[in-house]
Amino acid sequence: MPTRVYSCALIGLDGVIVEVEVDRGRSPGGMVIVGLPDASVQESRERVSSALRNSGFSMPRPRLTVNLAPAAVRKAGPVYDLPIALGVLMATGQLAPDLLDDALVVGELALDGRVRHVRGALPIAAAARAHGFRRLFLPAEDAPQAALIPDLEVYPVPTLADLVAHLQGLRPLQPHPPVDLSELPPPRGQVDMADIKGQEHAKRALEIAAAGGHNLLMVGPPGAGKTLLARALAGILPRMTVEEALDVTRIYSVADKLPPDTPLITWRPFRAPHHTISHAGLVGGGNWPQPGEISLAHRGVLFLDELPEFSPRVLEVLRQPMEDKVVTISRAQGSVTYPANFMLVAAMNPCPCGHYGDPVHACTCSPSAIHRYRRRISGPLLDRIDLHVEVPRVDYEKLGDHRRGEPSAVIQERVEAARARQRRRFQGTPLTSNADMGPREIEAYCRLDVAGEHLMQQAARQMGLTARGYHRVLKVARTIADLEGSEAIQAHHLAEALQYRTRWEV
Repeated sequence: MPTRVYSCALIGLDGVIVEVEVDRGRSPGGMVIVGLPDASVQESRERVSSALRNSGFSMPRPRLTVNLAPAAVRKAGPVYDLPIALGVLMATGQLAPDLLDDALVVGELALDGRVRHVRGALPIAAAARAHGFRRLFLPAEDAPQAALIPDLEVYPVPTLADLVAHLQGLRPLQPHPPVDLSELPPPRGQVDMADIKGQEHAKRALEIAAAGGHNLLMVGPPGAGKTLLARALAGILPRMTVEEALDVTRIYSVADKLPPDTPLITWRPFRAPHHTISHAGLVGGGNWPQPGEISLAHRGVLFLDELPEFSPRVLEVLRQPMEDKVVTISRAQGSVTYPANFMLVAAMNPCPCGHYGDPVHACTCSPSAIHRYRRRISGPLLDRIDLHVEVPRVDYEKLGDHRRGEPSAVIQERVEAARARQRRRFQGTPLTSNADMGPREIEAYCRLDVAGEHLMQQAARQMGLTARGYHRVLKVARTIADLEGSEAIQAHHLAEALQYRTRWEV
């Protein structure tokens, strides 16, 4: 009679329960694995055979058929080594067959029986709890990550022999203690705003962007501090909630990018890919799609330095995720959807030489060269950027001033207060910031008084605002009002939002 051990497959960010069935035949023939396995799963035959022998168990000669059900779900990776080995032991009478009915098992086997790390421990643990499993056996390295999921006994497994001894009651394994998520540890150190000289206008724009989750573009000559300002933004972003931290950690777990000593991402991601990145690297891809940079920047910042140097094709794939907050990648084997709710922060020079409009260095670019340079960024992409900020050269008087500016901690307090108002406003909805608002929410929360209506009417005519641009100005004005603690959007909030909408023509 076939034996059964439960494991888990990853489809995007979700875990799918897999039944590992093992049946012992009568004639010799080795091990056969069926159920849509890829090459790494097929190679489990050799790893499992060696691990069993080197752990002191016997590998039978009769034919063994291993079925990974459901057969319609593609199986990838070495995650099934450990459940296959346990299924073989049960099918051959070396282990009782009813010891794992309430357990999920994952793990890669080394040839000597050690259990190695697998990716996606957090979504696997979430799937185990959602499907009513009481226990989860997985590599010891991945246990702290899986222990983030409550109401689940997580057992770290060092070796195959240790797990068998535990199941037989000889040497019990101790479950990993649950992780307390009541208070997240503080984020890692960042560049402090107090250390940046001058650029008060740009700092104000960064504060607004952080408070409302808005996209931002900085334009200025080389060495003006655009990159430093962008990296300082990470220090004023609001702290993540527990739900946001788990959301981000799940992506990094599936992408296998969690540091070994960091089971939970507690800081907002800051991703700064090089301009040579491909569109697949940015949005995700591969034969079986993996998260790209925009998903790794979920709930955080995607910083694109030297924006016009990126391939136009790469930049254009950003347009839909910036609106939908998700990205769907389709392949012949199927499609997966990854979250992509990120802040786009970009920096660029005003021209190829970088000195257009600089009062100190004369620009050496021809008008046609400047036009071609700026045309590398399409109008539809620029229209999706809420704040356009000029970052001029810093004068020596400011550079030589030893007085410190306003520290990031003080700015972050104002940002946190503004985000708290937004959370109360959007309570009961999936929205988390003003940048997430759609037309219905804008209509409800961004009403203007008579003076504001008049100002907006004039601005729409003179600036040629699109419908998208009109909505984005209102969302930025709503954020400015939140920073001031005002329930109503007043004319001066709208005027400040409009000045960030002014941009150069392409």
